[in-house]
Amino acid sequence: MRRYLSRAIYKTIGWRHNMTVDIPDKCVICVAPHTSNWDFVLGKLFYSSIGKTASFLMKDSWFFFPVGLLLKSIGGVPVNRKQTEGLREQLAEEFKRRERFQLAITPEGTRKLNPVWKKGFYHIASMAEVPIVLIYMDYGKKEIGTIGVFHPTGNEDMDIRQIKLQFKDIKARYPEKFSIG
Repeated sequence: MRRYLSRAIYKTIGWRHNMTVDIPDKCVICVAPHTSNWDFVLGKLFYSSIGKTASFLMKDSWFFFPVGLLLKSIGGVPVNRKQTEGLREQLAEEFKRRERFQLAITPEGTRKLNPVWKKGFYHIASMAEVPIVLIYMDYGKKEIGTIGVFHPTGNEDMDIRQIKLQFKDIKARYPEKFSIG
């Protein structure tokens, strides 16, 4: 039911999806650009409309009652940004424990301009030995889709540069807040 409702809302507001690759059962999902709170809403509608559920990281201050209950029920994982030590290891363990775990992360880490992307998504995927699925949100085309599946090589700087380049032609909701550096 949720899938059909999400699909109906998604299409009614004029968005479409472009799936060029299958999404593995275990993966880190790198979603960009992230310049608006609407990205979250559209992303959840999109993912639900294709019959999938992804977990996501969110600062813990959003997990107050009753909002926290809702966020956790749709896959939210609260993160204390002042104390992130051990988070990558915990998430890598979560991948090992579950048969299916898809974790969506916005590498910019903020809705503000940030050309220096955070590398946690890369480290989590490397530690868990899972691929990174690149998903874009293009407000110019009103389209969300997959760019491809990326397997970390261990050359962090080169890999991050390659990943960022995949998003170079994507139009953010607020283009002045998006940069690949």
